Amino acid sequence: MQRKIPQRQCMGCRERRPKQELIRVVRCTDGVVRLDFGGKVNGRGAYLCCNPECLKRAQKSKALERSLETPISQEVIDLLAREMEGASRG
Repeated sequence: MQRKIPQRQCMGCRERRPKQELIRVVRCTDGVVRLDFGGKVNGRGAYLCCNPECLKRAQKSKALERSLETPISQEVIDLLAREMEGASRG
């Protein structure tokens, strides 16, 4: 019997994908927003595809800010953009 693969929804394109294919952004209990590469950090999480267009859409619609219930700094946006660029290269 196959194991169930956890699915999460991208905040940019709203598509459901396997959790492992997405980048997790988390608001920790101390209020700091950061990337969670291991998927284990405690806090409120939101997910994005590795597509820069999804980041632009989520930023324009403020979907990440609504989901995390806090403003997202430009520093975190820049870090996400670099991660997506690295992921698309290979």
